Amino acid sequence: MSSNISISAAQLSRLVGLPDAPVIIDVRIPEDIAADPRLLPNADQRSHKDVADWADAYTGRRVVVSCQRGLKLSEGVAAWLRHHGVAAENLAGGFEAWREGGGLLVSSERLPPRDAKGRTLWVTRTRPKVDRIACPWLIRRFVDREAVFLFVSPSEVADVADRFGATPFDIDGVFWSHRDERCTFDVMIEEFGLASPALDRLAGIVRAADTATLDSTPQAAGLLAASLGLSRMFRDDLAQLNAGMLLYDAFYRWCRDASEETHNWPVGPATS
Repeated sequence: MSSNISISAAQLSRLVGLPDAPVIIDVRIPEDIAADPRLLPNADQRSHKDVADWADAYTGRRVVVSCQRGLKLSEGVAAWLRHHGVAAENLAGGFEAWREGGGLLVSSERLPPRDAKGRTLWVTRTRPKVDRIACPWLIRRFVDREAVFLFVSPSEVADVADRFGATPFDIDGVFWSHRDERCTFDVMIEEFGLASPALDRLAGIVRAADTATLDSTPQAAGLLAASLGLSRMFRDDLAQLNAGMLLYDAFYRWCRDASEETHNWPVGPATS
């Protein structure tokens, strides 16, 4: 029987990666995390012991709480959150149900250090086109929804990364960059363990648009055209990133849910 205080792994998997996805809070104990340190997408790690102290930070958000098996810890934390007025649900079966159901899990060993506010900090070149919008989209939708992105002069990326503790990406000579025929978006999907049919399909489109191999994927020309158009519309790289998030949301939903749908004109004659 369904419950108004819990959500199944299958139901949550349909929400992950969407702009209005719930906040996932991981309250597993340290021993369980050590046994499998991977994280549900965009999960915040919190302790059940001080839930009363941090509950108000989630006011106004929809929250899903996950512990190892979806029992006392997540049930109790979700109840505390609801006491604070937060719309909170327990992940039925917890981390184990999510893992056994094939849900996406982020490899925590590749997560960059977080700042004092718990955010990852990234830096890349100014005037983004494809990869430098696609990668922030992937990070914010699946890895760290609060991630900060700095766009600086190409010659200054390395020094800014060093001085500000940021992780450089999509620039020569760094870990998060092109590898052979793969673009940085491909590398992030692989290193974070995010391979899935929808993201793999999107990666093919991004790769073709970013590496001038448009003939390999029909949708790549459209993505490139839209990306170049956005780069002309916005002088501010962060404004362009914000606009580009919706573009990649749309391409992701097409890859996940609509790739078989067609649209024809004119419509056929009415049937009696």
